[in-house]
Parts: sequence; C-alpha cells; structure tokens
Amino acid sequence: MNKQLHDSDSELFRTAVSDAEPLPANQAEPYRKRPPPVPRPRPVEDEPDDATLLAESQVETHDYLLYARPGIQRRVVAELQRGNIEPELEVDLHGLRAEHARAVLKEFFADCRHRRVRCARIIHGKGRGSDSRQPVLKCKVNYWLRLREDVLAFCSATRRDGGSGAVYVLLRNPDKAAERRPRP
Repeated sequence: MNKQLHDSDSELFRTAVSDAEPLPANQAEPYRKRPPPVPRPRPVEDEPDDATLLAESQVETHDYLLYARPGIQRRVVAELQRGNIEPELEVDLHGLRAEHARAVLKEFFADCRHRRVRCARIIHGKGRGSDSRQPVLKCKVNYWLRLREDVLAFCSATRRDGGSGAVYVLLRNPDKAAERRPRP
C-alpha cells in the first residue's frame, strides 16, 4: 500500500522542518560505555591418561552406575540418585564412536564450566545398537568420568530421565576448583 501525500501535508511538513540544520557527518561517534567482553573459556587439559592412575580394565561397569569421590556426603549422593538435583544441561552421545564421543564430552564439560552448571545429564545409551551388543559408550563414560577432577559423583539416571542409558553427573563448583589449583 503506497499512500500518496497531499500537497497540503507536504507543505505543512516543509514549514515544520524549515529551520532544521543537518548534522555534520564527519564527526566521531559520541563516547558511550560499552559492556566488557565475555571471555572465552580456556580449554582445560584433560587429566593424563596415565595407566598408573586408573586403567580402564580396572573399572567394572554394571547395569547401574554409581560413583562418588571420597568426602562427598551420602545425603548429596542420595539426592542425585533420586533425581532431586535437576540437571541444568545435557548431552546425547547415542550412536557416536568412542573417539568422537570423548571429544564431544570434553566440549560439553567446558560448556558446563563456562555456564557454571552444578548437575548435568549424559545420555550414553544402553548399547543395544553396538556390534557386540555390549554398552561400549556406557563403559567408556564410566571410565572417563572417574578420571575427571571436576566430577564429584555420578549415578545412573531415574527411569523418567533415561534409566540405565543415562547418568546424572554432579560437578565441582568452578570457584572451588580454582582454589584447589596451586598458583605459580
């Protein structure tokens, strides 16, 4: 819809703006305070895959997964098992090869750290689609999570969140993790 202006409207407008002066265009933009940039999360090196720490063959993977670092309160682990600690972020590793799943998991934990996530859910699947009919990713996730310093506890999810095909992961507070690191 193209509306035509009447001559009287056009004349009225011209008289209203007759004393207006154009702004000089060659001046710099006026100062305004800009918000500080959001820093990118620094990639944290994975814990070394040193065989002296923990070998993958030493980790048994049962149908129900449960792990807690020493010093974690039983009450907190029980809340995690009941699903009372709401996962803030989740990642689905269904159908991925182990190498790709590990890379995705590394990025996921960097994102969790950046967003200050306390509890996350990792969906690894039950292994019914694998060649050996064994849960390959479940075994790998069980092992990888034990190697990470920022993982305080993990357990299989409740039925409504995936059951034995997913885990809840309780993560260390990023501020406390920084306090634990020795300063150079």
